[in-house]
Amino acid sequence: MTRENKVDDTPERKGPSRRGFLTGTAASGAALLAATAARAQTAPDPLITEVQPWASGLGEGVDATPYGLPIKYEDDVVRRNVDWLTADTISSINFTPIHALDGTITPQGCAFERHHSGAIELRKEDYRLMINGLVDTPLVFTYADLERFPREIHTYFLECAANTGMEWAGAQLNGAQFTHGMIHNMEYSGVPLRTLLEEAGLDTAGDLSDKWIYVEGADASSNGRSIPMEKALDDVLVAFKANGEALRKEHGYPVRLVVPGWEGNMWVKWLRRIEVTDQPIESREETSKYTDTLADGISRKWTWVMDAKSVITSPSPQMPITHGAGPLVITGMAWSGRGAITRVDVSLDGGMTWQPARLGKAGDSKALTRFYLDIDWDGSEMLIQSRATDETGYVQPTKDALREVRGENSIYHNNCIQTWHVKENGEAENVEVS
Repeated sequence: MTRENKVDDTPERKGPSRRGFLTGTAASGAALLAATAARAQTAPDPLITEVQPWASGLGEGVDATPYGLPIKYEDDVVRRNVDWLTADTISSINFTPIHALDGTITPQGCAFERHHSGAIELRKEDYRLMINGLVDTPLVFTYADLERFPREIHTYFLECAANTGMEWAGAQLNGAQFTHGMIHNMEYSGVPLRTLLEEAGLDTAGDLSDKWIYVEGADASSNGRSIPMEKALDDVLVAFKANGEALRKEHGYPVRLVVPGWEGNMWVKWLRRIEVTDQPIESREETSKYTDTLADGISRKWTWVMDAKSVITSPSPQMPITHGAGPLVITGMAWSGRGAITRVDVSLDGGMTWQPARLGKAGDSKALTRFYLDIDWDGSEMLIQSRATDETGYVQPTKDALREVRGENSIYHNNCIQTWHVKENGEAENVEVS
């Protein structure tokens, strides 16, 4: 990195005249050319003398890549699974490479996927969505029907309730992709669920405090979930586009449910049925699964909201420091299911002291927020952490604070502060501090 020389602008010293400046510049330029010529004769600069293949021929035509893919030099930025995590990939997780991304929008091609019975192929022409139960007029919509309703566009994060779930009993997985990669953030286009419920004759102006909806997917697992009507009428979206294009198969093509700020299991893919009921159904996915088991063995349910959370993505185990001491950008992402992120603090010493990070942009409600901390690293060891605060005033807790309330029997809803131990050689590993 170069730094400009500071000009002495004290009053007693006159600055150079325009004529003197031009003369000096010409002399400096001549000296630079002479020095360059001498250097070229004794030690050729490859950037000057080498014939570079990308500049000496023609590139590919516009028809070579009808659907653009990442360049081969970025072929390591891919989803990854953990072989031993589940018995079969049909019901497993592919983790987002969050360590290698910047900004906030997750490309669909590397956005995490979670299946309960595999990703299915369902044509738009064969798609049907039923709304039934306690409505005046049960209806069945085709994909073409949905496209005719007024639509909205919103950006939200989707986080699996089990994200960071392996970390309850101690530091387990060595990489931000594996500890926090069950998350993505996309721009969704779709129809508000309220609109479709009203089309079926639901009186949304009446008292619906005792009403629920039960949603199912078209895959073999169906993944049925109950959602209170208050949430259903608030911001739930029936979505058919993500990041401007059709949903990917693994993300529920052609239509999925979007339940902003709530656990990803409720974002039912391949959405096929919405039943209005007067009570929760209490299906497998909301009783034996996706409930929080406490230290005494009792499980609490209806913990839908994903609380404020953050993680430093670089440096991290998969993104070591490779340039040695000097300027260093520490970056990561933060999010909250209760609203916008308003502040992120970063610690370099395991939580003993904190300093505010810079937000890449003002936090959006229920969406990822990118943060940065620019430092001069002296090459010494660091214990780096990030701590998020959302617009409700909620502050991301330590792992010990969570354990005091939840014990170590839980799997879901772990929003603890994450620690990376950055070594003198720039490598990092997953650790705990107390």
